[in-house]
Parts: sequence; C-alpha cells; structure tokens
Amino acid sequence: MSQRIDFQTDPSKYRHWRVEYDGEIANLYMDVDEDGGLFDGYKLKLNSYDLGVDIELADVVQRMRFEHPEVKVVIMQSGKDKVFCSGANIRMLAGAAHAHKVNFCKFTNETRNTYEAAEEDSGQKYICAVKGACAGGGYELALASNYIMLTDDSSSSVALPEVPLLAVLPGTGGLTRVTDKRKVRRDRADIFCSIEEGIKGKRARDWRLVDEVIPNATFDETVQERAKEFAAASAKPGDLKGIELTPIQRSFGEDGSVTYSLVEVDIDRAVGKATIRVKGPDADAPADMDALLAAGDQAYMLRAARELDDALLHLRLNEREIGLVAFTTQGDPEQVLAHEALLLANKDHWLANEMLKYWKRVLKRVDMTSRSLVALVEHGSCYAGVLAELLWSVDRSYMMEDEFDGDNRPMATVTLSEGNFGTYRMSNDLTRLETRFLGEPDTVTALKDRIGEPLEAADADEAGLVTQILDDIDWEDEVRIFFEERASFSPDAMTGMEANLRFAGPETMETRIFGRLTAWQNWIFQRPNAVGEDGALRRYGTGKRGDYNMERV
Repeated sequence: MSQRIDFQTDPSKYRHWRVEYDGEIANLYMDVDEDGGLFDGYKLKLNSYDLGVDIELADVVQRMRFEHPEVKVVIMQSGKDKVFCSGANIRMLAGAAHAHKVNFCKFTNETRNTYEAAEEDSGQKYICAVKGACAGGGYELALASNYIMLTDDSSSSVALPEVPLLAVLPGTGGLTRVTDKRKVRRDRADIFCSIEEGIKGKRARDWRLVDEVIPNATFDETVQERAKEFAAASAKPGDLKGIELTPIQRSFGEDGSVTYSLVEVDIDRAVGKATIRVKGPDADAPADMDALLAAGDQAYMLRAARELDDALLHLRLNEREIGLVAFTTQGDPEQVLAHEALLLANKDHWLANEMLKYWKRVLKRVDMTSRSLVALVEHGSCYAGVLAELLWSVDRSYMMEDEFDGDNRPMATVTLSEGNFGTYRMSNDLTRLETRFLGEPDTVTALKDRIGEPLEAADADEAGLVTQILDDIDWEDEVRIFFEERASFSPDAMTGMEANLRFAGPETMETRIFGRLTAWQNWIFQRPNAVGEDGALRRYGTGKRGDYNMERV
C-alpha cells in the first residue's frame, strides 16, 4: 500500500456512488464496484468499502453543499438487492498497514461528521433508508444520518458485530453514537454490540437503534413521503443555485513538495519536517455577494480552504514519516480580514455560510493531524482572522520580535477578527481561544476589545496569543533546537501527548469518538488478538475463530 493516495475526485470518476437529484431531494445510492478497490488483494463484495469508497462519499457530501444548495433532504440507500452495506472490507483491513487502518478510520469519521452536521450547518437532512443487512461500518453510515428508516422483513437488520467477529471496535464512532446520540440504554447497547446477527424490526425501533420501521411492501414509497415531509418543514430556501467545484490545480516535485496556487508544501526528509506555507489573497475581496458568487470556487476563502485541506490529507496518508509540520503564512493581513469580513457580514447567505463552515472543518482536520504542529509568525506573515486560528491549532508558536537584519518585510503581527470568537469551533464545541484560555475566560472577553488591532510581538506575547517571541539573535537557533528536539522524541509518545493536550475542556460526542474510541482502536489494531496470524481479522472467513490471549490489560 505504498502508492500515493489522491483525495481529489469528481462525479465523472465515481465507481461506488451515484446521485439522482430531484429538486429539494437527492437520492444517494451506495453501489460499490467490487473490483474497484483502492489496492489489490481484495474484492469489495456486499457493498463493503475501503478508503477509496469513502473518498468518493466525502466528495459527494462536499458537492452536495456547494453545487446543490437547493437540496434539503438526502436519502442514503443501497443500489444493491438484499444488502445495505456490510461495512469496512475485512480483507482490506487484515492486509493494511497499521497506520493505514488508523488513518482510514480517522478519515471515515471526519466524513461521517460532515454529513451528520449538514442539517444544522447547511439545512441538508440525511435520511438513511435501510433494506437488507446493515452491519458494522454500514450501520455507522446510518448512525451518522439524521434519521434512520428500516424495512420490516426477514433479512433486514442493523448490527455492530466487530467485537464478536473481528476482535476490534466499530471504528467510525459506532459505540459512541449508539449511547450518546441515539441514547440506547447501556445494557441494551452491551447486548447489541456483542451479537453477530444484529437486531431487526420493532425491537430495533424500541431500542432506538432506528427511528422508524416500515413494512417492506410500502417501504420505498414511505421513504419518499418522509423525505417530502422533511423538505416541506425545512426553513431553507429551495431556489438556490450552486457553484461548480473545479479540480484543484497542483503540482508535485521530485522531492515530495506540492505546489498549489495559495498553498505550498516543502518536505525536509533529513529532519522529518513539512512546511505548509499559506499565502494571503492575490486579489482584493469581492465587493458583495454577487461578486463572490461570480468568483465561485476561485474566491480566496474557498480556494485556500480546498488547497489546505488537500495538503493536510496528502501529508497524513502519503508522508507518514514526516512527524513535524510547520505552518507559515505570507501576505497582507488586511486583505485576509477583508475577504473573511464579507463572509462574516453575510452569514445568512448560503455560500458565505458554506465557506465559513468549510473552514471550520479544515481547521478541525488540523486539530486531528497526528503530527507535531508549530506555527512560525515571521515578518510579512498574515496571521489574521481565520488564518490566526492556525496559531491556536498548533502545539507551539514562535513569533519574530523587532526588526531582523536584511529583512525588509512588514513587521510580524497577529490580528483578531470577529470570526475568532465563535465561527470556527473545535470538536469540544469551544473556540480555540476559549480552549487556550480555559482557566482564564476573562482573557477571552478582554481580547474582543482588540479585534482588528495588529498586535506586534510584545503585545501578542502579553495577550497570550503566541508561545514565545524571539529576536534576530535567537530566532534561528531556538527554532532549530525545537525542530531537532521534536525529531528526537518517540512519534508514539508525541501522538499520545499531543492528542491529549489539544482537547482541553468539555467532552463531546466528537471528542469521545476521536479521543477515547480512536485511541482504543489504535491500540487494538496492534494487538495479536485482532491482527496477529491467529487473530480474528486474519481468520475471518476461514471458519476458525481467533485464538485469543485471555489476559486482561
């Protein structure tokens, strides 16, 4: 599995999903091509999926929001008879490297979270219409929907059989959504997650595993009726016209560098470091929303978000030995603020809303990146508004203080905007500033008085917005020492430490999924009971159960 994984796709390339648009309702069909696996060595039978299937789904969900804002209800359903989805492909999991398994689960979680939030964020409600077996990751697809409908027949059921069959966990939030979202009673959840055959019909509804159970004879008709009811009840305008998401322009260098129009990724393999440079706007902000619509996906705020998102995913899956990511920016902070201000002033406009919500998701992707993260606030940088969020996503930040010999760029500053106080909330449902100053909430309140003020190093340091300020004498040595120190630590210890420190504050369903559940799955994926030669994943389908070491750890 050493080939480069590409997260760019479009409907002309889909092999596993198709969408039929009918005004305010979209019918989304999962129809996996069993010969369309991302890698060799397995077939995607029974609507099972691998990362390639989920890359397409992520693209569908993204295009639904930008290209089809008229859609109010999405019906997720199977394109195959007698099976909804049998979950993640077991042969793929058994043969995948540990890191791929973990990153696969992380990406599927991020994709599920995106359409799960689509009703609240975008007025697009997802219905999951289940006919046939709906097991493991298949039920996790359903769980992330806003409403689950199950046909009442002899073969249709919902199940999370990972524990008894595979000795692993439902890795895409299944356990957490059963208890926290659907509020299934703990003892019933224990039964449900311990049986292979799943639960059908009225019992599934009574246990709140599904919302509605319908006789098979009227199922399809009832699903469409329910979708129309939900669409009619929606307050979202139905006459919206979307914008096209065109292919992201990028080029790859022989050294592993990636160049986009607004984002550059440089790789230094000697120290295991990637530098992500985000450029400020290359044009003035659109004058109004009509101009923003005309700019479409070339508008700065959307283009920068798409490019940064693609760069993060590329590093995560294709550059796994790059343990340190340094963020830098260059540009005019006033221009960044102007582009963001147009969106903030027009939050009720569907396109402004979608761009802001997309930045929220991209910044969460930064939070979830299992790399040591640092931001360098150099002269000429543009850490303002949405880009300033990077300063509080990273583990540390270093800022240039005073003039540097031979450097005639504008003085380094940090500038806050209204957006830093609620627009881009983290998984813990706090802003990054609220998380940063968890023990001193009055600091956040006081910072609101400094919105729009370019803060040079001494002021930014006093305000607590950066980790350390360094002058011309100390900058190069101190930054180099940090890089070298970080490279000397165990990546396992770093991943565990950073993930724990990044998510202070209240626990939410999302932090539980990415923190507790993912951490346990990460551990289980390395245990011989699951992935050893005699483990359950390896023996699945052979007729032999896994040979377990029964010691509790």
